[in-house]
Amino acid sequence: MDRLLLMECFVRATETGSFSAVARELEIGQPNVSRYIAALERRLGMRLFHRSTRKLTLTPEGERYYEDIRRAMDAIAEADSNARGEDEPSGLLRIACPTSLGRDHVLPMMKSFLERYPQVKIDLQVSDRFIDLIQEGVDLAIRIGNLQDSALRARRIGTAERVCVASPEYLARHPAPQVPQDLERHDCLLYTLLSSGRTWTFKVSDVVVSGRFMADTPDGIYRGALDGLGVAYAPVWLFEKAVLDGRLQLLLLEHLGSPAPIHIVYSAKRLVPRRASAFMNFVAEEVSRLPSLNEGAVARLVARAD
Repeated sequence: MDRLLLMECFVRATETGSFSAVARELEIGQPNVSRYIAALERRLGMRLFHRSTRKLTLTPEGERYYEDIRRAMDAIAEADSNARGEDEPSGLLRIACPTSLGRDHVLPMMKSFLERYPQVKIDLQVSDRFIDLIQEGVDLAIRIGNLQDSALRARRIGTAERVCVASPEYLARHPAPQVPQDLERHDCLLYTLLSSGRTWTFKVSDVVVSGRFMADTPDGIYRGALDGLGVAYAPVWLFEKAVLDGRLQLLLLEHLGSPAPIHIVYSAKRLVPRRASAFMNFVAEEVSRLPSLNEGAVARLVARAD
């Protein structure tokens, strides 16, 4: 029996948490996946998974084996590419990124990247939900904020500065806040996927805000701000055009919180393929040219709006 096929079934079962998902991906049928992994366990003389009706869980031996085999399989794929003389990056690259960053900045980069690397295919997942890179088989993710997962490595590519805004219509009905604590008396637009919940962080204090409108997408917050539903607090690029044309006004400029880093993250347990390195270099170069994704973005916006 093909040992590499056994190993591939085990690796993808670990990453997807499902024999049926592996069967669909490899087009070999679920009974064969179960049989192949059982054969691998017999060959090794150890159990790799704890099996239940709900999920697969790696045994301690399975965890150690996965880390070794994942690196080995990545190295084999790279060696095959080198043997074929494939100097150019090639293959499928799965990438995840947040909605607003993806829509406004990452998606417009795709045409140039694919033209530069014609042998690469891109599966771009634009979503604000948290994505587990290992479980969902994602190669790279673009994330905003400080990183805490030690299983990931990161390359910083930019900076997200936030601004507080409201529409002239809203401010005609409510006095503009002068200090962050004034927001406790305002309708604030709540992004429900914000990691800090209803707490907005400013330079010297945190404020717990409330409001009548909530949304799970930055587009919803943007629309709510334009429609005069309340005060919004989000990355500068979300509101830049609306500030410049007067549809939104900047607030609390002296009190804004610290910038958040923008990283590309990847699994520390996997060899970084050539196509992933090419993408990281490309995006880092492109982001360096975008003022709204680098330090000083708010100051530049204020200068342009005056």
